[in-house]
Amino acid sequence: MEPRISLITLGVNDLTESIGFYQQLGLPRYDFDSDAVAFFDLQGSWLGLYPKRALGEDAGVEFGRADKSPFTLAHNLSSREAVDRVMAEALSAGATLIKPPQETFWGGYSGYFSDPDGFLWELAHVPHF
Repeated sequence: MEPRISLITLGVNDLTESIGFYQQLGLPRYDFDSDAVAFFDLQGSWLGLYPKRALGEDAGVEFGRADKSPFTLAHNLSSREAVDRVMAEALSAGATLIKPPQETFWGGYSGYFSDPDGFLWELAHVPHF
């Protein structure tokens, strides 16, 4: 695994309100044709906003109380094969498989693992990102 984080995705309660908040802070929003998710360019990485329920469904986990702020760390890779390879490396290192890599509804390929403290990582190949 390369030493970088490509994307931090925050599971938010109100997507529209959160988009407005980060835009007011001056973060440049990536022009992406979707009302279901938002991305902001952080000059070398990305901030994603995704409804909390949908983020949990995507990862295959339940986030619990509404006042908690779930998030995932994402590591984007150049191919599906690279996703599979890095997932195998993570599992060998002691990660817990949360969701095996698979085709996604958004046209990519991704899977999730958790580190020893339970933090979620998504490994993804995003051909259009």
